[in-house]
Amino acid sequence: MVFELDEELIFPNPHLGEPDGLLAVGGDLSVDRLLLAYSYGIFPWYSFRQPDILWYCPMQRFVIFPSEIHISHSMRTLIHKNRYRISINENFPEVIRQCSINRGRDKMEGAWLGDDMIKAYTELHRQGFAASIEVWEDEHLVGGLYGVNLGRAFFGESMFSLVPSGSKLALIHLAEFFRDHGGTIIDCQFETPHLRSMGGRFISYEEYMNLLKTSF
Repeated sequence: MVFELDEELIFPNPHLGEPDGLLAVGGDLSVDRLLLAYSYGIFPWYSFRQPDILWYCPMQRFVIFPSEIHISHSMRTLIHKNRYRISINENFPEVIRQCSINRGRDKMEGAWLGDDMIKAYTELHRQGFAASIEVWEDEHLVGGLYGVNLGRAFFGESMFSLVPSGSKLALIHLAEFFRDHGGTIIDCQFETPHLRSMGGRFISYEEYMNLLKTSF
């Protein structure tokens, strides 16, 4: 079942959504609504060319536990070369812009990271609820990722690479930083071979929510 949202800040029970995770349509991208959504594992995902916001909450969650991040031999070799510098929150606006346009993503059918989403997550960042990881080669931004950060949970939104393994470097840095600072879970939202190779795995929504409850 798909529910229609109005101005009231409320979401339906995630267990009542569609098999693909689609839960609700409508509402807005205000900071308060986004924070409420993420606290239940709900996130907006829709083509920015369509008029309505779609909200998803899959019952099987693809996550990475910081202590389980897999670093291949080739990645360890790359890291030890110290060719790239990695930072946190040095240039959130450019990271989210690159995530939007990298490899012509904004021109693709179904592209979801449009102006409204960029504005909403930039405001989340301004208020301290979203973060970016940047990968630099000299003074050039060559990779990164951004997501929502609530307590000890990180909800990954998008990543990009302008050099081989740029986004992998960002994810490894995020996981190691989270591991060293008490982070419990990185929500990847959807499975990809790239994320699975780095330690991503599925857990149930019930286990996921138990982890979130102890993370805030």
